Amino acid sequence: MATDKLFTVAGVSTLDGETKVRFANDELRVKVLMKHGHTNPILIALPNAMTKLEAVTYLQGLDEFQGVAAQSAIADYLDAKTPKVKSVATPTATKAKSPAKALAKVKATAKVAENEDAPF
Repeated sequence: MATDKLFTVAGVSTLDGETKVRFANDELRVKVLMKHGHTNPILIALPNAMTKLEAVTYLQGLDEFQGVAAQSAIADYLDAKTPKVKSVATPTATKAKSPAKALAKVKATAKVAENEDAPF
């Protein structure tokens, strides 16, 4: 994660019909959100200081956040911010030679073997 900043308050709020996850270090953040036009702000104190990802994971299981809008915002955040597991690159297969080239190589080898027994 890009930052290790810790938060003590987290929740969701809706602005212009879009519900998003919010983070703060003071529960009074609700007043600021409402002043700026946010509706349905639900912010709770976290049990201890957490990173954003830890906080959202914690919120996901709480009863206060079981509504469709809250769960959708939480799922969107987790989809966007959960670290991606890098897949192990598989070795590429070697290119198979065409049958005509393989046959020509066999014939060339056969001629060399045939001439080896010939007297000088």
